[in-house]
Amino acid sequence: MKIATYNVNGVNGRLPNLIRWLDEASPDIVCLQELKAPQNKFPIKAIETAGYGAVWLGQKSWNGVAILAKGQQPHLTRRALPGDSKDDQSRYIEAIVDGILIGCLYAPNGNPYPGPKFNYKLRWLKRLRAYAAELLELNILSILIGDYNVMPTELDVYKPERWKDDALFRVEARNAFKTLVEQGWTDALRHLHPDEQIYTFWDYFRNAFGRNAGLRIDHFLLSPEAACDLIAADVDRHVRAWDHSSDHAPVWIELKDQPGK
Repeated sequence: MKIATYNVNGVNGRLPNLIRWLDEASPDIVCLQELKAPQNKFPIKAIETAGYGAVWLGQKSWNGVAILAKGQQPHLTRRALPGDSKDDQSRYIEAIVDGILIGCLYAPNGNPYPGPKFNYKLRWLKRLRAYAAELLELNILSILIGDYNVMPTELDVYKPERWKDDALFRVEARNAFKTLVEQGWTDALRHLHPDEQIYTFWDYFRNAFGRNAGLRIDHFLLSPEAACDLIAADVDRHVRAWDHSSDHAPVWIELKDQPGK
């Protein structure tokens, strides 16, 4: 089973690239972030024509998350991250697909640091840790997937010294991610590529992609029940080079098929 995440940076504006990649990569499950579209403007007809069912949580102008499943409809279980009923930002959606709990997330950027946006980022990550701990107690196949807006280590950023006061690389954000993983989650990409310089995002400015001046901010965190089935993980880096591409590339993992699938 192939599961992917892709921050599309505008699902309607980059729909041709998304459909092209879906046809090429043929993932079984896809998490999308930064839809930048209200709920009624999600391109469900095009997604269904491509062979996918979908659940989504849109928001005008920014944010927005979706889960796609090839040949079936995801079973929606959550439309928000627990812990703050007043938080109206579209950053978390959850569904069951083929017996796997899929949490698709788009964590806050948090810049500029210091300030209220950074404080919100830390509160959001704290809520994620609390809910992730609850998921682990269920002892089911769970995967928390998406754009975490955190570079966990110096290996995950092209020039660490330039990022020390950026919200994505602040020690508080990195510690929040580390604490999350230490609950018992497996960082899939880093688990299979422990020493590689591997990125998932390249800015549009200063020829960042051409210079490979990238960041690893899109992650898969696997529960122990899912981690034991992990057999591959990689980045479809070439997609970032397509015309009118998102500044992120799709990231994917492969799990051993479950019995009977």
